[in-house]
Amino acid sequence: MAVNSKATTALVVLAASFVAVLMAAREASAAVTCGQVGTSLAPCIPYATGKAATPSQGCCSGMKSLNAMARTSADRQAVCRCLKSLAGTVKSVNLGVVAGAPAKCGVSVPFPISMSTDCNKVN
Repeated sequence: MAVNSKATTALVVLAASFVAVLMAAREASAAVTCGQVGTSLAPCIPYATGKAATPSQGCCSGMKSLNAMARTSADRQAVCRCLKSLAGTVKSVNLGVVAGAPAKCGVSVPFPISMSTDCNKVN
C-alpha cells in the first residue's frame, strides 16, 4: 500500500490548523475583554465623575452584567486590569465613589476597586 505524501501532509496541516483554531477560541473565551468592561461600565461615567448623585439604572445593569461575565479568576483579573486602565483614561474619576458603586447597585465584587489592587492576586 503506497502512502500519498501530499495527502498525508495535507491531513497534518489540516489537523494542526484545527488544533490552532480550537486553542485560539479557548484563549479568546478565557477572559472578559476591556471592550466589554468599557461598554458595560460606560453608563457609570456620570456617577464616577460626580455629575450624577447616584449610579443610574444603566450603570447598575452594566455592573451586574459584567459581574456575571467574570466567572473565572482569569476573567476577574482581566476586569481588574481593565478597570485600572480605564480609570486612568476618564477625566475627573473619583475612585472613592467608584469603589462604593457596586454596593449601591447590590453587586458584590470579589476584589477592592483601587489603583493599588494587585490584579494578579484576584481570584
